[in-house]
Amino acid sequence: MAEEIIGKVSDFFAHPVVAGIELTGSLNIGDKIRIKGHTTDLEMTVGHIQIEHDEVQQAKAGDSIGVKVPDRVRAGDHVYKIT
Repeated sequence: MAEEIIGKVSDFFAHPVVAGIELTGSLNIGDKIRIKGHTTDLEMTVGHIQIEHDEVQQAKAGDSIGVKVPDRVRAGDHVYKIT
């Protein structure tokens, strides 16, 4: 499967477990993503996307979003869309 870089993790919040992501590409609910960094490597299907605490179905390049993640991620980790 191909991977396309679509953003970078800017923040991590432990409660709830959410990654803040600065997008350079588009992202929709249901997309499969991979978050990879020095100590991070996880794949997941996007179930929720928030912009300014509002649930949205999709986000575009330039948006700052929040996505629930199953485990800790770190600022600077790259976000890839799996196609």
